[in-house]
Amino acid sequence: MFSKNKKTSSLDIEQHELLENAQTRIKQKKRLYTHFVIFLIGSVFLILVNKILKYGEEYDWFLWCITFWAFLFAIHIFNVLFTQKFMGKDWERQQREKLVSKQKKRILEIQKEIETEFPLHNINKKKE
Repeated sequence: MFSKNKKTSSLDIEQHELLENAQTRIKQKKRLYTHFVIFLIGSVFLILVNKILKYGEEYDWFLWCITFWAFLFAIHIFNVLFTQKFMGKDWERQQREKLVSKQKKRILEIQKEIETEFPLHNINKKKE
């Protein structure tokens, strides 16, 4: 219990990132399935309100509502199944690294411009 040779089960950073990514994907897919079930229940409800309860009976407005909702659901499907696959964590990491390298390059260019316009040996001579 109090031994000095405790074995610690630690995940390295890559395994931890893979685990987090997997958990995120599971949550996204779970939300997608939940959205699908709510879409089905909501669509049936809209049809019932229009046809059975005869709210707005003269016009089949539920078709427009369901079509709009289906469009939003299609966007959700596209986002979860395609966009996240191609523009996921790896893509974000690459974009971040690219932007950081551009910023570092720009900082070096600005430093070179400053050094050429205001060299240090001229500033030291002015102080003397």
